[in-house]
Amino acid sequence: MIQVRGLTKAYGPTKAVDNLTFDVRPGIVTGFLGPNGAGKSTTMRMILGLDNPTAGTATINGKKYAELKQPLRHVGALLDAKWVHPNRSARSHLRWMAATNGIPASRVDEVLELVGLSAVGKKKAGSFSLGMSQRLGLAATLLGDPEVLLFDEPVNGLDPEGIRWIRMFMQQLASEGRTVLVSSHMLSEMAQTAEHLVVIGKGQLIADTTVDEFVERASGATVKVRSPQADALRTALTSHGLTVREDGASTVESPSLLVVGTTTEAVGDIASQNRITLHELAAQRGSLEEAFMKLTGDSVEYHGVGVDTAGGVH
Repeated sequence: MIQVRGLTKAYGPTKAVDNLTFDVRPGIVTGFLGPNGAGKSTTMRMILGLDNPTAGTATINGKKYAELKQPLRHVGALLDAKWVHPNRSARSHLRWMAATNGIPASRVDEVLELVGLSAVGKKKAGSFSLGMSQRLGLAATLLGDPEVLLFDEPVNGLDPEGIRWIRMFMQQLASEGRTVLVSSHMLSEMAQTAEHLVVIGKGQLIADTTVDEFVERASGATVKVRSPQADALRTALTSHGLTVREDGASTVESPSLLVVGTTTEAVGDIASQNRITLHELAAQRGSLEEAFMKLTGDSVEYHGVGVDTAGGVH
């Protein structure tokens, strides 16, 4: 488990991280989200002892990183995929890391096989594509078979098959009872990968919740209902104080409505009481991207100009 308590990092009058407190629990993938400049990388560096906090603590299974003996056996981290001497082969790089932590050399070939790099293990890392470098970085995180894993943008440079493989691999690691923390800007991918989210903005905690709760908090409860008696249904719903909007996908042949701030059960009960036929009744769920943009909008450090559909700016 990773425990962060009151973690703060100040550079002069500016706080890159401001009194953060959260836990990263084993057994699930936790997504670490925030706009650019939110303090995600700084937080991860403090967890790993690469930066010293101005205040607060970050511990791994109850200990600071510096207190861990043979830390690669406890923690694996991928913060920078290109942090490899370009003239070293993938195998030499991993053998050097293994030797520093008393890890058998045989483990090197095992992790190269796990990440699909066995065939290029003797090639210089400087010749690797970004996707191959990401796989080598992942191999390094797994070298000591650690209980805790941290990944910063692990899918950069990967093709769709590689992204899917990384997602399933991280979920497999979590299912084995490991603690997995993943920072990423690919929100559609995080929606499929993570179960829990820690969201920060301007160094402060915005949310520490499940993916479903985060999306629901932003989008609210909306129900889509389709009926050949749409007018009667609208009247019945509004008479119960519900807000009803037109569904953009509604057609004359198949009219549908969006009911805000309610549940499918409530809409179904009202329709039944009024003997109104329903052809569709479904809860509407927003996307993680929409929820993220709504809840972190005030925390974005830099805003670009708008672009209209004609290609102009405003």
